[in-house]
Amino acid sequence: MNDPIGDMLTRIRNSQMRGKSVVSTPASKLREHVLEVLADEGYIRGFEKTTGENGHPAIEISLKYYEGEPVIRELKRVSKPGRRVYMGVGDIPQVRQGLGVSIVSTSKGVMSDANARSQNVGGEVLCTIF
Repeated sequence: MNDPIGDMLTRIRNSQMRGKSVVSTPASKLREHVLEVLADEGYIRGFEKTTGENGHPAIEISLKYYEGEPVIRELKRVSKPGRRVYMGVGDIPQVRQGLGVSIVSTSKGVMSDANARSQNVGGEVLCTIF
């Protein structure tokens, strides 16, 4: 798999289209950090580490719905393996005039765009959520 973050985002997107409450994805530290930001911002209920098929570590993500509609309306990968996108603290985009969130991988860890601005750090923009 070339793009584990893109794979996880696609699994979330597809599961929400089907109305699933839980989705499983292979485990990695970067995925955990991205999911922590999603949980902190209120886009998912939570996640927990489990053992998946063949004994490999996995993460089960509990998706969040409001009145039958998914909370996550739009989930886009920004920085891809073929084209990495790095931005300084002043260039980090606001998603939908601040209603959405950009997830940024910085030297101080993976964080939301608001946290990156408050800590005055830039980095690789992984994805945007609305």
